[in-house]
Amino acid sequence: MQPPSRRRPQPRRRKVTRQPVRPVARGGRAPYPVPHAPGAVAVARPQAPPRPARQRRARWSASTVMVALSALTLVVLGLCLLALIGGFGLLLGSGNVLPGVSSAGVDLGGMDEAEAASALAAAWESRGVLLRDGDRSWQVPPAELGIGLDAGATAAAAKAWGRSDGGISAALQSLTGGVEIEPVLNLDLSRLTAYFEENRSHIDIPATNAGVRLVNGQAVAAPAAEGREVNLAATVERMRVDASGELADGALDLVMSPVLPAITDASPLVAQANALLASPFEVRGYDPIRDEWHTWSAPPETWAAWLTAASDPSSGTGLLLSLAADGPAGFLESAARFADERYVKVDEAVAAMQDALAQNATETTVRVWHHETSYSVRPGQTLAAIAEEVGIPYPYIQAVNPGVNVDALSVGQALTLPSKDELVPLPPVPHKRIVISRGQQHLWAYENGQVVFDWVISTGLPSSPTALGVFQVQSHEENAYAQQWNLYMPHFMGFYHPGPNMDLMNGFHGFPTRGGGYLLWTGDLGHPVTYGCVLLSLENAETLFDWAEEGVVVEVRGQ
Repeated sequence: MQPPSRRRPQPRRRKVTRQPVRPVARGGRAPYPVPHAPGAVAVARPQAPPRPARQRRARWSASTVMVALSALTLVVLGLCLLALIGGFGLLLGSGNVLPGVSSAGVDLGGMDEAEAASALAAAWESRGVLLRDGDRSWQVPPAELGIGLDAGATAAAAKAWGRSDGGISAALQSLTGGVEIEPVLNLDLSRLTAYFEENRSHIDIPATNAGVRLVNGQAVAAPAAEGREVNLAATVERMRVDASGELADGALDLVMSPVLPAITDASPLVAQANALLASPFEVRGYDPIRDEWHTWSAPPETWAAWLTAASDPSSGTGLLLSLAADGPAGFLESAARFADERYVKVDEAVAAMQDALAQNATETTVRVWHHETSYSVRPGQTLAAIAEEVGIPYPYIQAVNPGVNVDALSVGQALTLPSKDELVPLPPVPHKRIVISRGQQHLWAYENGQVVFDWVISTGLPSSPTALGVFQVQSHEENAYAQQWNLYMPHFMGFYHPGPNMDLMNGFHGFPTRGGGYLLWTGDLGHPVTYGCVLLSLENAETLFDWAEEGVVVEVRGQ
């Protein structure tokens, strides 16, 4: 049997009352002090920061505000929509063209139908049709293009937009973005075609061949430039298919086709250009009526800009230097100006400059021309007296003044004088000139300003005088026959017709023969004796016949 076990005395337990467990803040620290068990050592702990206030009530308030704002927005939009619908109804009910509607480039919004038709008609006539080629545009009267506008029908179509035409969606389109109504047009395609054919020179932009330009005094190759021309068929076809659509905005956009330059590289001509550009380009103008010279000179830096290249199969490079016509034409129009009736034919002068350059020359001669002039009759004057004064045979004056009573001119009466160029129809020979003095019965012939012949002559009788004025050798005939006087005239050179459209011609000749071959007037030199011609000795007539080619100017003076 086992002995009873001995129990070790147990210590007496103290009853401890436990405190309720408090929540612990983040970081494991209590938000307030915790009581300690008896005998325990209190340890100081840092005070926890105050706990943020709860946001639950704030979040609820924002949501409420958002709901309220949304509701308010819907109310405002509803009111606006109601107002818009109301205003829209007023617009539709007004009978006027809706805002944002235009046609042919005219804003018709707010106009009634009559006002719209009037505005369209006025704009169509005053402003015309705008032709447009990229950044170029110009106005053309509609009648020139063969385009007519039915303003009334166009205004009716504008008023119908958003009502019977297109409905609500069309109306909204005009209000929000604007609408172009196609105009109602009457189109003459043949007249439209004719306009483009007649105005191609103003519409087309020619290509520019490669050329030469001056840089720091030296010629360098200049690049070519592409041109463009109106595609007549395509432009007219677009108008035929939908003319109203094309002109809805008041403009016709031209269909243009590119034009490529023929020469794209002019570098082989640079050396030749440098040699030519050492000199100015001189244009000398000769006035055969006044025997005057005028010179217009373009410096190298000016005419270098005109240089371009042209094809020339006969040259080693296949190219030759040429002049772009616009450059010299503009230069001559500005420089070759006179304060009287004289002028230079620009196209003729440009062609002469082109010909000179083709011959590696930088100078040329052109003719100075004369316009018609006016004349006021003075007391006691007859047409014959006026003709003597101005140096134009009176039948020429009579021809340009039809209906004038030559036997009853009145003081101050205005007459038109024909151009004196009519009496000098051939290209003049500038370095030769024959001068006749009717008063001195003498002839002088000049070559390069020097007298080469100085002879006694005979002119026409007072009843049939040799006309005063500036004329020109126009024909040569070894032995001309004058049927009116039954005369043979050796070494005849005709230099003027007594009147326009007359076959008869007065001229130079030697002693004439009649009926058996005997000579007339051999002892009359130095006295008026002919019927208007200029009489010379047989020897002098032959010499002058050989010396004076056709084109030599003949000036008949009174003294």
